[in-house]
Amino acid sequence: MIVFDLRCASAGHVFEAWFGSTDDYESQKERGLVACPICGDPDVAKAPMAPAVPKKGGSVAPATDMMSAPPAAVKEMLGKMAAFQREMLEKSEWVGDRFATEARAMHVGDIDSRPIHGQTTPDQAASLAEDGVPVAPLLFPVAPPGEEN
Repeated sequence: MIVFDLRCASAGHVFEAWFGSTDDYESQKERGLVACPICGDPDVAKAPMAPAVPKKGGSVAPATDMMSAPPAAVKEMLGKMAAFQREMLEKSEWVGDRFATEARAMHVGDIDSRPIHGQTTPDQAASLAEDGVPVAPLLFPVAPPGEEN
């Protein structure tokens, strides 16, 4: 696993993204699969990252976040995050490409609120966020029902 700090072009949001390799990042970016999780802007680039520098004398500071945690701890944290997302999705309804319409209708009170997940375009996601609709991107990709490997 490799982690990059990425920055979107439109608003300058900086976010962290994990990839199997640099080639994996490049491939996903070329296919339009990398976008800012805050505003949905697909125009992202690697942001400068500060290197981890050991303390004087060669000792390393204790792990305080995922960036400095040992690989086994990172794997455990990611596994817990994936399990949490999976648990939440089991309690949520897949609405596919109707996500933006459904979320907006719930927000304005046209339909009853319920947990949903689905797909939306970056423009639709940005519009929802601008209108105050409480939505967030999923941490891990989700295949539509029936399209799982």
